[in-house]
Formats: sequence, structure tokens, C-alpha cells
Amino acid sequence: MAMSSGFLGAIEKVGNRLPDPVVIFVWMIVALFVASMVAAAMGASAINPATGETLTAISLATSENLRRLFVDMPRTLTGFAPLGTVLVVMLGAGVAERTGFFSAAMRASVSKAPKALLTPIIIFVAIVSNHAADAAYVVLVPLAAIVFAAAGRHPVAGISASFAGVSGGFSANIFPGHLDALLLGITEPAAHLLDPSWTANIAGNWWFILAMTVVFTPLGWWVTDKIVEPRLAPWTPAAPVAVTEEAAEDAEAISRRERKGLLWAGIGALVIVGLWTAMTLGPAAPFVDAAAGPGERMTPFYGSLVAGFFLLFLVCGVAYGAAAGTVKSQGDVVRLTGQAMADMGPYIVLAFVAAHFVTLFNWSNLGAIIAIHGAEGLRASGLPTPLLLSGMVLLAASINLMVGSASAKWAALAPILVPMLMLLGVSPEMSTAAYRMGDSTTNIVTPLMVYFPLILGFAQRYQKDFGVGSLMAVMVPYSVAFLSAGLIMVLGWAALDLPLGPGASVDYQLPSAVQAQP
Repeated sequence: MAMSSGFLGAIEKVGNRLPDPVVIFVWMIVALFVASMVAAAMGASAINPATGETLTAISLATSENLRRLFVDMPRTLTGFAPLGTVLVVMLGAGVAERTGFFSAAMRASVSKAPKALLTPIIIFVAIVSNHAADAAYVVLVPLAAIVFAAAGRHPVAGISASFAGVSGGFSANIFPGHLDALLLGITEPAAHLLDPSWTANIAGNWWFILAMTVVFTPLGWWVTDKIVEPRLAPWTPAAPVAVTEEAAEDAEAISRRERKGLLWAGIGALVIVGLWTAMTLGPAAPFVDAAAGPGERMTPFYGSLVAGFFLLFLVCGVAYGAAAGTVKSQGDVVRLTGQAMADMGPYIVLAFVAAHFVTLFNWSNLGAIIAIHGAEGLRASGLPTPLLLSGMVLLAASINLMVGSASAKWAALAPILVPMLMLLGVSPEMSTAAYRMGDSTTNIVTPLMVYFPLILGFAQRYQKDFGVGSLMAVMVPYSVAFLSAGLIMVLGWAALDLPLGPGASVDYQLPSAVQAQP
């Protein structure tokens, strides 16, 4: 990676001097043990405003927690949510990659796509793919690298652009989805602390997240093409070989086999898409929970996408390989899946230590205590309402560097911030929008983000010396740009009193019955 001076160069140099991410997580576990012991000895605590329960810092060095650590070690690893997602998808993706399907499909698509619009297309698709939840990290990010490489551009630029869209634009989209149902579902009981009649509307942030998509797509495009890609070392694909007449005939034969393989793969893709459509829209659709509320009926469908991508890649890869001649027997398929899992070995090692850090952090209660005290400090600041909303964005962005789960943070913050802003005339929908803006923008710069090591591994496929600092340096411009634009959006939305979604406004007025309470 081309080194540069200034702030980003300093981030890269310092970050790359850090040890391997596995060692970093080991150090953080040691530090967490010490911090939990000190916090417990000092009696650090916070009152959960939703339940009234007092949360106290718990030392990880107690006999009970040490016993849990070692007895539950296998369950801690297998219960690490990203691990299962990554391994299942990569079983199929590994076959699709090694049969040549990914390469052929990307070359065919890029050859006809306008290269000038490649970056915004990748970012927009990445933002929309948030509905696919964790699968988007495993599927889209490596595909973006292949697309950029096929277009003669640096694949790490494709990785950074797609990562920015998937994770930096985590709350943006063109339609509400499971995240809206999740966050507004947490907002509702928080609002009930003041107004029991308030009802969450899954579309309550629709116009706001749509505007995020409209703003973040060109902004990410500009950051990629003007800041990130120019900092990367020139991308040098494999040098072309002199073509003889015999080689040209061989290439033509390969091209014919590739076209046949893509045709078969397309048929396989239609079969899988048709199957998922039937199980979502057909009679007694298993991917729709008819008994759930409107915002949760599609939850089984979203949950099925990981398995869907696995089957899609597996079927397309096998179909392509059978037609193109890269798969000649069932044993070839088994061998290719084994190779895919072998390549995931370093990630499994990293997942082991990352899973234990996340689990121990939850046991200590330090995350919830930090979030609650941060929200209480914001409430006690006495800032005007627009600045309070900006403070919410910054608070969420800061806590997100340590606590990744959007729902866990909002569960701790909402019971304090939502009623506080309701008393100031700000709707619960606006509070939720301000929170999710901050929660999105710093995902991409913290090594504690559970998919950060996976993205680093994708980048190292193309540049072996690409380290933690290198990834942080290419992602910081996106984070700063998205956060700055997000602050302006939140302030502008509140100042202009724009609708946040159908039937959802910025302003809020307590019912008269609630106002009359002492």
C-alpha cells in the first residue's frame, strides 16, 4: 500500500505496527480482566432505566466466571454468531470461486457495465444488501473485490467501498426491514414510560433511511475515487502472455465452455430463486410468520438468506463446473469445499479469541454501564434540543467503537434518551433516527467490529502486507464523511421538521393526560 503523510498516514503506520489481530484480542481479554476487577472493587454500577435493576460491574476473576470461561469454551466459540454465517456461506462460495464461476460471471458483467459508474453501483448495492444482514459481509465484499479487479481497478478499493456501504451505511436503505422492526421495537417500551398510548410504526424512519441512501451513495463514491483508491499502490494484474495461434484456439474453446457454464449456472440460480420465492410467497409459506406483527412477518425470510446464499453459490458453482469441465465428479465438489474450509482456518482462530472477548465483556456488565452513564451525562448537559440530537449521534458513534450490537446499545440508551426528548417535544421516531445514524458511521473503523478481521483477510488476499492500520486508514475517510453528513442531516431534519416516515414527524406533544400528571 502506498504510504502517505498526514493523519491517514499516521493511522496506517501506527496501526500496522500493532501485532496480529489474534494477539490484540488476547491483550484485550487480559485488559478486560483487569478493568473488570478494578471496576468491581470500586463498586461501579448503573441503574437500568427500563427495569429499575441496578447493574454492577462484575469481576471476571471470580471462581464462578473462571469456571464458566473454561467449561463453556466450546459453546462460546460455536455460539459466536458471525462464525456460523461465514462458514456456511463460504462452503458454497468456495465451490463457486474454485470452479471459476465467480471469475467468469464478474468478467462477463463488468465487460458490459459502465466503468464510470462501478463505484456508486457497488456502494448502492452494498447499502441495500443490509436486508441480508450478516450475509452481506461474507458475500458482497469479496465479490466487489473481484468486480474491481476485473475492471482493472484495485480490488482493495472495491473491498473498502462495499464495506463502507454494508457497514458504514448499516441503517440506510430504500425500504424498512428487520433492523427497523428491531430498533423501533425497543423504542416503543421506552416511549411507554411517558406515553403508554404511543405505538411503534416500522415505517417511522422510512424517509430518513431513504435519504441516508441518497446521501451516502454519492458521498462514498467521492471518497472511494478521490481519497481511498489514489492512496493505494497501483494495481498490477497478472501480466498478459503473448498469444499464439494455438493459444488463441484454446482460449476460444475455454470461452465457449465458460459461456455454456454461465448458462447452466443461470438455470441453477433461477431454480434456487424460484424455490425461495415459492417458500416466501406460496401457500403456507414457511419463510413468512403469519402470526407475527407486520414488522416481523418476514423475519424467517431474512434469517433464511444465509442458507439461500450457500445453496445459490453451491448450485451455480457445481452447474458451471460441470458444463465448463472444472468439476468432473462428486469427489471434486467435496474436495473444493474442503479447500474452502482450509482457507478459513485463520479466521476460525481469530473467531475463537474474538468470541471470548465479546462474551467476557457482556459478563462484566461494563458495556451497559458505560452506555447508561453516557446517556445520563447527555441528559444532564442542558444542551438545546438540536445539539442534544447531535450529542446522541456522537454518543452512539463513540460507544459503537466498543459495543458493536445496535440493539444492545439502544436497549440501554433508549429508556433514558427517548423519554427525555419526548419531554422536550422530540418524537420517539426522531430519537431513533439520531441514534441509528451514529451507530452506523463508526462500524467500519473499529477492530472490535466482529467482521473487521474477515474484511482484513479479504484485503490480504490481494495485498499480503495489508495490516490493521492499512484497513483503518482506508476506512476512516468514509467514517468521517458519513458522520459529518449524518450530523448535518439530523440537524437539518430537526430544523426543517421534515417527516421521518409515513405518519412520523420530528415534533411530539405529550397527551394531556400525561401532561397533567405531577
